[in-house]
Amino acid sequence: MARGPLAGASGPGKFSKRTDLPSAYYGEGVETAAIKSGAPLATTPNVTPSSAPSVSKSPVTPMFAPTQRPDEPITAGIDRGPGAGPEALMMNQPADYTNFNANVQSYIPVLSYISSLQNTSPETRRAIRQLRDSL
Repeated sequence: MARGPLAGASGPGKFSKRTDLPSAYYGEGVETAAIKSGAPLATTPNVTPSSAPSVSKSPVTPMFAPTQRPDEPITAGIDRGPGAGPEALMMNQPADYTNFNANVQSYIPVLSYISSLQNTSPETRRAIRQLRDSL
């Protein structure tokens, strides 16, 4: 039977003893071998790795090579000069809170109930109050 972590630490070097395996008293090894031979052991399924998805092998442009986009201004992607500005990156778009507010509004009864519970923390009550006041 496994002794587990409560068995204490094993000693160093020649005094070390495995504590995570069941102890094999005299004769138990034969009994275990007989039990194991009574039924076929489970086999692991074939876990050969599948091939990785192929990555586009487009050539890397060298650092000082001539541009591959001669018609695109150097200021494209920034908020100065000609070319598309940062809005072309579709990042930091202003949030549309109409759906959010409507969804949160439907949860107000549940949030009020949670806020009224005796074991609700003051921090949770404050967060619910701020959320309710912002609608």
